[in-house]
Amino acid sequence: MDTAVARHIAAVSSYTPHRVYKSKKKSFTDFEAMLAEVVKSDVVFLGEQHDDPGTHRLERAALEGIGRRRAQVVLSLEMFERDAQAKLDEYVAGKTDEADFLKNSRPWPKYTTDYRPLVELAKAKGWPVIASNVPRRLASVVSRKGLVGVDSLSSADRGFVAAQLECPHDRYFERFKESMGDMSGHGQKISAEEAAAMVSRFYDAQCVKDETMAEAIADARTKWPDALVVHVTGAFHTDFAQGTAERATRRLPGARIAVASFVPSEDLDTADGKKIRKQGDFIIFTLKPPTPPKSAPAAVPATPPR
Repeated sequence: MDTAVARHIAAVSSYTPHRVYKSKKKSFTDFEAMLAEVVKSDVVFLGEQHDDPGTHRLERAALEGIGRRRAQVVLSLEMFERDAQAKLDEYVAGKTDEADFLKNSRPWPKYTTDYRPLVELAKAKGWPVIASNVPRRLASVVSRKGLVGVDSLSSADRGFVAAQLECPHDRYFERFKESMGDMSGHGQKISAEEAAAMVSRFYDAQCVKDETMAEAIADARTKWPDALVVHVTGAFHTDFAQGTAERATRRLPGARIAVASFVPSEDLDTADGKKIRKQGDFIIFTLKPPTPPKSAPAAVPATPPR
C-alpha cells in the first residue's frame, strides 16, 4: 500500500478535533447527533474547504456514520467530471484496477489523501459513486464566452452539461462577485466595464457547474429513490443553501435537504457558530492547520471559487 495512503487511513481512524454547531437550535451539538439527524434527509451536502486536512478526515467519518444508519447511500462528488463516469463505474464495480481508473478519470491533485478514502468506502459498501461536475474544458468555454458558449458545443459535449441552465444575478451572484475581488492582473488595470463582463462570464461558468451537479444529484434521486445522496463539494457551492443546493432543491420539490458547512478555526474553544449560522444547517468547525510563513504576493488574475 502507498505510504501516503496508509498514513491517511490511520489518520481517519483517530480523533479529529472539531465542534459541531446546530444552526436551528443556536447551540453546539455532537458529531453523532448531527449524523442521526441528517440521515433523515434525501440529500446531504458536505461543503468543504478543499485545503483543510481536518475537513477531509471528518467527511470520511461522516460518510461512514451515515452508512451505519442508512442502508442505501449514493456518493456524489464535485471532484470528478461527468465524462469520467464510465471509468468511475468500472472501478467501483471492480471491473478495472485503480491505476487504470486514475489514469483515465483526471482525479484532483490530492485525490490520494483527500478523496480516495470516500471512494474506497463507497466501493467496499457497493454504493454508487457519481461524477457530478461539468468537464472543466467545457466550463472554460463558458468562462470565455458566457452562457452563449454552451450553444457552440457539440451534441456529445452538450450532454455533459445540465439541460436546464439558470443564472440570475441574485444574492449568490453578489457573493460570487465579492469573492472575485479586484479583477486587475499582473499590474495591468482593466476598465470597470471589462471587469464586470469578466465577472459575469466567470459567474456563468459557476452556474453551469452548479446546474450540472444539481442535475446529477436529481438524476441519482430518481434512479435510487430510497437512497440518501451525499454530495461532497466546495462550501461556496452550498453555503446559505445557494448554488448547487438551491438548484437541487428546484429540481427536487419536497425533498428533504441538509447542508453542512466545514469551517476551519484557529481556536475551537472560541468558535462562534451563531455569527455564521445561516451558512448551513450544521457548521462543523475544524482545527485550522498552522499558517505557513508569508511570502511576497504575486499579482495574478482572480480565480473563481470552487
